[in-house]
Amino acid sequence: MIPHRRILNRLQSLSVGLALCALSLVSGGEALAAATSGAEPLVRAVDSIGIPVTNITRSVDFYTRVLGFHQTLDRTVSGDAYEHLFGLYGMRLRMVRMQLGDESIELMQFLSPQGRPAPTDSSSNDRWFQHIAIIVSDMQRAYAVLRANDVTPASSEPQVLPAWNANAAGIAAYYFFDPDGNHLELLQFPPDKGAAKWHLPTKSPFLGIDHTAIVVLNTRASLAYYCDTLGFSVAGHSDNYGPEQERLNNVFGAHLRITALRAGAGPGVELLEY
Repeated sequence: MIPHRRILNRLQSLSVGLALCALSLVSGGEALAAATSGAEPLVRAVDSIGIPVTNITRSVDFYTRVLGFHQTLDRTVSGDAYEHLFGLYGMRLRMVRMQLGDESIELMQFLSPQGRPAPTDSSSNDRWFQHIAIIVSDMQRAYAVLRANDVTPASSEPQVLPAWNANAAGIAAYYFFDPDGNHLELLQFPPDKGAAKWHLPTKSPFLGIDHTAIVVLNTRASLAYYCDTLGFSVAGHSDNYGPEQERLNNVFGAHLRITALRAGAGPGVELLEY
């Protein structure tokens, strides 16, 4: 099933002004400019990323033992407010909050009604695709942990993005699956990229969550929603293609326009337009 996109919105009033995002989408890898108005954005932070699972005990074990998360909250919810939030009448939902570094996910097992499994023929360029990017300090060490635990791969092996792609050069990435078939990504930034906290000395190979990535049909239309309506800011972009990207996404001929968005705090949102 597709990870639920849970964004913490704090609305001060119904009449609050919307932040505007001025966009310039230019082909050929030129700059994507973004600016916001002085109005206060609707979204203050991304609080957590929800991931539906079928067996929460199994998933807690996987995210804890393999990926280094730790559990911070376990609750079961139901009632009218949650039925309207998810659009499911008579629902009961167990939610376990898991933290890695400063960031959190929420594993969500729908006790009733139960949902459908992820399609077995899902691909990275499907429009329901979404993943979380787990930052690692050492890609080969983290990759070895996955292999030692027989984690199902979604990429052939870790890929290092080429030097010609200035905005992504040197980034190492690898896709894999959790026990329910949800896509996850390992990501390692070179010294000149990524937040400063990703480069601090550490003993653990797994550091935290940089972003959640979502496939979109049209970047311009999506930016109108995420920037104009919600108040995200454009933090960067890249135009990715070539054999490394094909092997990473496991999609022949993959060519992506990637746009990174940020709120005031929490993980970012990355738009992937194939």
